[in-house]
Amino acid sequence: MRELTKDSRAKGLIFDIDGTICDTMPVHFIAWRETAAEQGIDFTTELFLEVTGIPALQTSEYLKDKFRCDFDVVEFTRLKEERFEQNMHKAKPIEPVIKIIRENKGKLPMACGTGGSQYLAWKTLEIAGVRDCFEHVVAAENVINHKPFPDTFLKAAELIGVQPSDCEVFEDGELGLQAATAAGMMCVDVKPYYEVTIGQEL
Repeated sequence: MRELTKDSRAKGLIFDIDGTICDTMPVHFIAWRETAAEQGIDFTTELFLEVTGIPALQTSEYLKDKFRCDFDVVEFTRLKEERFEQNMHKAKPIEPVIKIIRENKGKLPMACGTGGSQYLAWKTLEIAGVRDCFEHVVAAENVINHKPFPDTFLKAAELIGVQPSDCEVFEDGELGLQAATAAGMMCVDVKPYYEVTIGQEL
């Protein structure tokens, strides 16, 4: 497997979290599947890939509409996130990305841009062992328009004081890669650099 490197032109680095810094995808998948099953929804791997990168509340709304269910989306989301938090300690750091973060700590300004919540984002960074490498996380509650819109990454660039065109984004999700491109940033898909586990069991 080839080595992940940063672009030499980058003056600031922005990282997605789930599936980029930490392999939380199996934990998210199981949490969604179990919560959805209670509403009679068959939450497949294909469906998971379809909603990857979309904030949890919007995903819940999407599922409710798609399957014509009658549930409270806030409570449904709370149950899913509760299940995720109970098992997130099982998630493993994605070492090629961790290496980039550690190599550039104190050398380049860095931030995270995620579709998750602030609370779970910081907790995931702690599990991955890189919480001390970041001062800024732009999460779902910090922007109105989420990925694939560029707002998350543009806000991150603003927080680290680097022009968007000088930022490089590390992402695993299609929506995130689209967002980085829309923001006018350099971007790299990290999936070829580790064993992708989306849809797999823990």
